[in-house]
Amino acid sequence: MGFWDVTLKLLEGFQTTFLIFALTLLFALPLGLIISFGSMSKFTPLRYLVKTVVWIVRGIPLMLQVFIIFYVPGFVFGAPVASRFNAVIVAFTINYACYFSEIYRGGIESISRSQYEAGQVLGMTKPQVFFRVILLQVIKRITAPMSNEIITLVKDTALARVIIVVEILKVAEDIATTGLIWPLFYTGAFYLLFVGILTLLFGYIEKRLSYFKA
Repeated sequence: MGFWDVTLKLLEGFQTTFLIFALTLLFALPLGLIISFGSMSKFTPLRYLVKTVVWIVRGIPLMLQVFIIFYVPGFVFGAPVASRFNAVIVAFTINYACYFSEIYRGGIESISRSQYEAGQVLGMTKPQVFFRVILLQVIKRITAPMSNEIITLVKDTALARVIIVVEILKVAEDIATTGLIWPLFYTGAFYLLFVGILTLLFGYIEKRLSYFKA
């Protein structure tokens, strides 16, 4: 198998890698914000429940969470309730939403209460104050830690292969069984390129938000 043939096969696997990455972000970013509201709730039982769930999810390896989502429903109900790919998306979404929620919470709590009060004095409702005044400042403050988590997600997509989801590293491993080892190392170029693009993107976003001063 030549270099071009290997490249085409790895690109097929990278499509799955990118899809896992994109869908996880699509679902985890808004879910994380919702979870952060729960962890800051003034309703004590809800706050402690959400914080306990976040603690459990953050304390268990993502690989184990993938196994749990895929295999446990089969043991309990007698049949799996999700395909392998869907199980990966669910596990990744829950895991990253919990991590994102803590970043959101830190960003929101870092904003001075006086800004909420000033908005209300001007006749704005609490949702208006949050979405028009607070949210953009929060985005500015959380861009750096969010970028770290999102770049980690790029690499974590490789964990999908533990339940035989054929992403780029699984493709490389399958090729390696034919005696070609170098494609395993070649996958690093795909990850590096993807991470490089994301790094440039986050750098651009930080510059665009630079008019917010801490």
